[in-house]
Amino acid sequence: MMAAVWQQVLAVDARYNAHRAQNNPQFRTLYIRRRSQLLRENAKAGHDPLIRKRYLQVRAKLLAERYGVLCNPDGSSIKSQTPSMRGSRVNLAGDVDESRYRRRWSNSPQKMLSSTMHDEGVTPTYAAKASRAMAGEGTIEENYAFAGVHHIFDQHSDAVTAVRFANDDKSRLACCSLDGAVSVCQLIPAPATVICVLKGHTQGVTGFQWSVSNDFIVSCSLDGAVRLWQVSSGTCLRSVEDSSGAPVHSVKFQPVNNNMIVTGNSRGLVQVLNISTGKYAKGGSCKATGKVLALEFDPTGRLLWSGDDKGTIFSFAFDMAMGKLTKLKRLVASEGAAVTCISARSWISREARDPSLLVNVSANALCLFRVADDSGTLKLRRRFPIRQRDWNVHSSFCPLISFRQGACVVTGSEDMCVYFFEIERDSRACCVNKLQGHGAPVLDVCFNYDESLLASSDASGLVIIWKREKKAGLSV
Repeated sequence: MMAAVWQQVLAVDARYNAHRAQNNPQFRTLYIRRRSQLLRENAKAGHDPLIRKRYLQVRAKLLAERYGVLCNPDGSSIKSQTPSMRGSRVNLAGDVDESRYRRRWSNSPQKMLSSTMHDEGVTPTYAAKASRAMAGEGTIEENYAFAGVHHIFDQHSDAVTAVRFANDDKSRLACCSLDGAVSVCQLIPAPATVICVLKGHTQGVTGFQWSVSNDFIVSCSLDGAVRLWQVSSGTCLRSVEDSSGAPVHSVKFQPVNNNMIVTGNSRGLVQVLNISTGKYAKGGSCKATGKVLALEFDPTGRLLWSGDDKGTIFSFAFDMAMGKLTKLKRLVASEGAAVTCISARSWISREARDPSLLVNVSANALCLFRVADDSGTLKLRRRFPIRQRDWNVHSSFCPLISFRQGACVVTGSEDMCVYFFEIERDSRACCVNKLQGHGAPVLDVCFNYDESLLASSDASGLVIIWKREKKAGLSV
């Protein structure tokens, strides 16, 4: 009980943290870390829960009066119906009946058919009761309301560049940082703890990914190395240097064959590496136009996209037997603006297959593309306004597809907020929620598989775990 109250108090503090010392983000970071420490210590003292609840109510009221911003006493977020920037144009390629169901394209590739891009193992139906129960029957706003902060991690001393929950796992989360480390955390049961810290990279870690089985993590770094880690022991099983000695900015497991990984480096090379043998595949290298900052596979593992710092997205055919890459299509998302994240989704609507890419571009835009054919041709469907110019910001499709109108995406932003956008609403009301609590640009966001928790990381090294609001009849 006491732990729940201090977490709610911390959620209130985090909610208002963006309004403190606006010209001194370092102070805000130190403040929230110290508050987290003091509140944890205070919770162990066993004070009267009624007094703590009263303190929570009084503190929320005082902060609201001090900063002139409304906040619920339980720390819940204030939903925004208006995007923060009105200058960007939003264009839809067409109207689609969008819904959400529990189907994530990347985490269980063995369960999918992989003969062609059109083969998808499961078709969403209204009879999927488990998915409907997890997603809920409420509105988009209700389903993305948050009761506050579950936990705050501050084990990293520099920007946390990526956060990822383990596949089909509610509680295990990994983070990588420019301090050169990868950390693995356990969120449930309470108290949340750091299980292990994977150390070995000599420079900042720019990206990582869990294997399908969650037994391994592959990471890449500015030191030019790719490392394979065994999660259970925290040991590095293999370290492979980039073939050209360049810093590595992105890495992905091949979704059907986890012996293969693909890397992207600062010299514009997209390369296929057999991580089991440590050897690069013959014919498995292609050249992009700039630093390869983002990589993404389709569910079948036969189609790969890359994004670089020149604003270009390439699609490649991946030879499953040989690991050979063949360049297919090229698209300039925004001339000279870096493509920092690519996420793929095969189904957005339960009614019809609609393969899509979600792309962060350093031109203050989050772009949604439709995949038009088997060659990976992209057609711009919509833009969402965010703040992004200087940092590698990431976004994600929300993992559940429920049985109501609407589908959501979530993204970080350099204005220190986490944004939720509904893809079918008009531009004036597409932002259905905004979470404030970070004191630095938000670089990455990630849901666990049932959307009960959301992790967000920032440029100061802070990771906030947000918990979804509980509703009657729902277990989150």
